[in-house]
Amino acid sequence: MKKLIIAAVALCCATALVVQAQDAPKKASKKMTPEQKQLQSDMLAKYDANKDGKLDKTEKGSMTQEEKDAWAKAFPAHAKKKADAAPATDAPKLDAPKADAAK
Repeated sequence: MKKLIIAAVALCCATALVVQAQDAPKKASKKMTPEQKQLQSDMLAKYDANKDGKLDKTEKGSMTQEEKDAWAKAFPAHAKKKADAAPATDAPKLDAPKADAAK
């Protein structure tokens, strides 16, 4: 009897997950503008040393600052991810409590 109840609950959960997945709105595919496509192809042609179709850290490191700024302007989502992943360097440091402050 327990096995039957467990199987029924599992079936209900699986059905609910499938229905929920079907009802979820699909993300709109991110279409690149012609300017973004042109910039991407230019940067890949210029800096993709290993010809894998992607710019890795070392390849991006060889870009000039103007090109990095143009890339960040053309692809703001990429720049935001990088900024969010970077640790905050301007965070205030907590001072250690002074031992003789209690005297």
